[in-house]
Amino acid sequence: MKKITFVLLLVSAFASAQKSALDQKINSIIKDKKATVGVSVLSFESNFKYSKNGDKKLPLLSVFKFHLASTVLDMADKGKFSTDQKFLIKKSDLLENTWSPLREKYPEGNIELSLGEIIKYTVAQSDNNTCDFLLRLIGGPKVVQQFMDSKGVKDLQIKYTEDDMHKDWKNQYGNESSTNSTVVLLKKFYDGKLLSKKSTDFLMQIMLATTTGTNKIVEQLPKRTPVAHKTGSSGKPDNILTVAENDMGIITLPNGKHYAIAIFVSNSTETERVNTRMVSDISKIVWDNFNK
Repeated sequence: MKKITFVLLLVSAFASAQKSALDQKINSIIKDKKATVGVSVLSFESNFKYSKNGDKKLPLLSVFKFHLASTVLDMADKGKFSTDQKFLIKKSDLLENTWSPLREKYPEGNIELSLGEIIKYTVAQSDNNTCDFLLRLIGGPKVVQQFMDSKGVKDLQIKYTEDDMHKDWKNQYGNESSTNSTVVLLKKFYDGKLLSKKSTDFLMQIMLATTTGTNKIVEQLPKRTPVAHKTGSSGKPDNILTVAENDMGIITLPNGKHYAIAIFVSNSTETERVNTRMVSDISKIVWDNFNK
């Protein structure tokens, strides 16, 4: 009994020292930066946790497309939709002056895409027009909120569409979450407690194929590291303030274990490169911490 107690104390002391070292390194990155930085890390197998400003509710920007995709796929699980089901995307659905790889490819619209393809555009390429198409399809942001509430997700608010956020940039603050809530949600997703196995695998593959944010959490990780992630970025809507520069995801380690990480940079007057580099540097420090 004494031996077991000693081992537990040793493990606890190691975890404490690990967190302290991680905290010092992360503090060295964010000190003197004119920004609020939220960081949360959750190891899936060891339950190691780290948090810096993890309880602060910060703007999500396009990270909320993960919450949206999950909501749509839950409806598919329940038989309301099928990922093979075709939908007509009209030219009127493809708004100008917004990030939309689909509009760039099909400027005239009037194309049929499967629901699965629309989700891929929304998540992997962060297309704002397909995002709002999905929101109209399911009944608006409130439906996303209701689904997340039903799954016990805390510290989350989803109120606005992408078009809402483009019409008034201050609406970008209306979709918000804490990084602590985000990593817990990712663990719930990974464990199959959010969606069916089929939908979980489908969304995981889409996130692994994300093409945005190559200068964020994936930038300094070894090539071919599996990173299932979703990014978010506001730019500087008033030419001074970056509302958010975000990334969150599930990372697979060389030993086959996993951790969730969420890094949200908010209300920053730093340059885009400084903001994204903070995300990238913090991600590398966390990776190194797990690979000692």
